[in-house]
Amino acid sequence: MQDSHPLDDAENVESGWALEDDAADATPEFELRQFDVPAALHGDRLDRALAALVEEFSRNYLRQLIEDGAARLNNVPVRKPAQRVKVGERLEIELRPTPQTQAFVPQAMELNVLYEDEHLAVIDKPAGLVVHPAPGNWSGTLLNGLLARDAKAGLLPRAGIVHRLDKDTSGLMVVARSRVAMEALVACIAAREVRREYLALAHRSWSGPESRTVDAAIGRDPRNRLRMAVVDINKNSGKTAQTIFELLENVDEGCMVRCRLVTGRTHQIRVHMASLGHPLLGDGLYGGAPAAGMVRQALHAEKLAFEHPITGESLQFVSQLPADLRAALANWGLDYNPVSQGE
Repeated sequence: MQDSHPLDDAENVESGWALEDDAADATPEFELRQFDVPAALHGDRLDRALAALVEEFSRNYLRQLIEDGAARLNNVPVRKPAQRVKVGERLEIELRPTPQTQAFVPQAMELNVLYEDEHLAVIDKPAGLVVHPAPGNWSGTLLNGLLARDAKAGLLPRAGIVHRLDKDTSGLMVVARSRVAMEALVACIAAREVRREYLALAHRSWSGPESRTVDAAIGRDPRNRLRMAVVDINKNSGKTAQTIFELLENVDEGCMVRCRLVTGRTHQIRVHMASLGHPLLGDGLYGGAPAAGMVRQALHAEKLAFEHPITGESLQFVSQLPADLRAALANWGLDYNPVSQGE
């Protein structure tokens, strides 16, 4: 539920992902569909019109096909999803596999499952594992692994994934194994009833109050669309975001901080820490640099607590720090023990 991409570390998405199912139902065979644009769709965008005419596939999937040259208006190829259609025009679409549709395949991999019942599973994700197929990572993702280990996963949107962690963030995730659990978990996340705590190592010694709440909206960085940033939502698109930070240890080189998500936005912890002048070790995207042996962002989803959406049982999980974070702490002369750190 992190630092979260619904869609979106995002790593976090607070209301569950708002992802379309990227045509998981697409068949691998080529199929041509032909339509005469009806009056009801006159003036609509091409992708919206197709979504209305080919209801079994997502608009996202159809948009990808358009951009790949699979659509024609009056026998003329059209690659712009925003192209407006006119009543009576002949519209054709070739339904064929895209990299996305072919990405939703089982791939066996070892997953560290800490808890599992018929409704959900809690997984300890290693750093370096991408959660969901995306450009540049169409295979070898957690979703592929879930499809391989669990027959139920293939019956659920996104194989039951209800929140993300960034590729280089390690730690705890919950995934659904039933539709009722998936809907309930998404609702719990949206209602902020899932407690998510992270351990972070950051540059520069902490100054100011040892406990601090950052309440700052996050959106796309208007100067760099590959990044997120703290934004003024009166001027830029963004969503409210709140993180509670607690200093655990200070050293000359930096600080060890516990981070508790109240909301869950894309890259939330990374952005909020950077806004305080404490970018995470190894997080080059937000001003950090390799240090203390850390070459990936020094962020670990350490604790996860929630009420079981079906049984009502109180569940709490703790993930041990991975080797690189333990080594970084040793390089700083620190010996982290959750019990001695105010647990």
